[in-house]
This record gives sequence, C-alpha cells and structure tokens, in this order.
Amino acid sequence: MFTIGDFARHGRVSIRMLRHYDATGLLRPAHVDPASGYRHYTAAQLARLNRIIALKDLGFTLHQVHEIIDGTLSADELRGMLRLRRAELEETVAASNARLVQVEARLRAIEREGHMPSDDVVIKRIPPVRVAELTAVADGYEPEHISPVINPLYDELFRRLDAAGVRPAGPGVAYYEDATDGRITVHAAIQVSAGPGSGDFVVRDLPLIVEAATIVHRGPMDAVVPTAQVLAAWIDANGYRADGYAREINLECPENRDDWVTELQVAVKRA
Repeated sequence: MFTIGDFARHGRVSIRMLRHYDATGLLRPAHVDPASGYRHYTAAQLARLNRIIALKDLGFTLHQVHEIIDGTLSADELRGMLRLRRAELEETVAASNARLVQVEARLRAIEREGHMPSDDVVIKRIPPVRVAELTAVADGYEPEHISPVINPLYDELFRRLDAAGVRPAGPGVAYYEDATDGRITVHAAIQVSAGPGSGDFVVRDLPLIVEAATIVHRGPMDAVVPTAQVLAAWIDANGYRADGYAREINLECPENRDDWVTELQVAVKRA
C-alpha cells in the first residue's frame, strides 16, 4: 500500500485533493489506520484516480464524475464519452482561435488607419474565365461565416473534379452574391477548360471585368479584413465605386495557410 503522500506523487495530484475526494466519497482510501487516521491507497486505485482526473479536466462536475464512475459504464462506453467530450472541447478551442484571428485582423485594420499605401492597388482588365464550381449559402459575409462554408466546398469540388478526370487549368476563384434571404451565396470555383456536363459540378464562364481594382493579400483568408479595407479606401479615395463583391483568386495555396497568396479583384466604375 501507499501512504497518501506516495499515492499523491504517483497520481500527480495534491494531498489536499485526495482528502477532498475522500470527503466527498469519490475516492476512499483502501485502508485508514484506526489509531493514527493515516490514509493508505493501493496501486489499483490509480485507475479510478485517472478516470476522476480525466473527467474533471474535461469539464464534468465532481457530482457528474461520481455518477459516471459509479454507474454501469463499461470501459468502452467511458472511452467513447471521453472522446466525445474531447471533440467538443477541440471544437471550442478551434472556435476561440478563429475569433482570435478575427480580433487580430480588426486590430491590424485599426492600426493601418491613415496609412494607405497607394502602390498596393492596381487597376486592371480581367478577361473572361471558365470555371467549374459548387455553391452554398453562408449566413453572412464575415470571415467566420464564409470559411466554414467555402473550405468544405473546395474539398468536395476537387474530389468531384478528380472523379470526372477534369484537371484544373488555373487558380481557384471564389466569388459571392447576395442570396434572396439576406444571406450570401458562396461560389467555390476553379479554372478549367472542360465544357458543361463534364461532371457533378457546374461549368460556367465568368464575364469580363472591364476595370477591376486589385490588391494582393498574403496570409489566411480569415485575416483578409485589413487588406480588403485598404482596397476599399483606395477605391473611395480615387473616385471609383465598387460594383459588387470581390473575387478572390487563389494564387498560392500551400498547406500552411499563413503562406497563402490571394488576389482580391473588385469591379469598379467611376463614381
């Protein structure tokens, strides 16, 4: 048997915590000396301790931990519950990281106020281009609404292109339109040379843009706000007005999204 101190060291918990678990009935000592009151534990009790700590760290209350451990859950059921709870926590962390990216993007936009590098923006003519695309609807135009929609669309589009034996003929082109219900229609497209009916996707020709104000964004599209606002400020300052949403041309898309290079193209007219 282990003394409470030895058991705490082996279990990597505090003596105070073990005493609390004893008081609540969650983890009783295997033996308590009637004369001294000293608590003693067995090595087999480490398994119960591990379950308690894992469940507590996953956000369960001690009362819930008690019910789970002393219930009729098998080891497989317990592992399944832990995996589900872990997935929920991972989703929460991912959402928090996405919000952090948005906060940092807005902060950079604020920091760049009054500092508009005019040489970042180029007016150019955009020729018509044929694309294969899939579409879906996002709740809004904010990056946190667009990314969860467009990323799976591109994954599915590439799968369908591969199944149809259609090879991309150029970079990806993302573009957007207002949906009838106030949401945003998202078009995930890739340049192709194939004709209509080539596969389980839509093939269409995007029209010529006579004049487009363009700017290159470097980094993930979740952090595009500062670049997009530089472009908007340039358009306004130079006597133009935007005609619709920007097209996003995926010039470079390595695995590390921090290294992405995307050109924003906004059709413009003289104000």
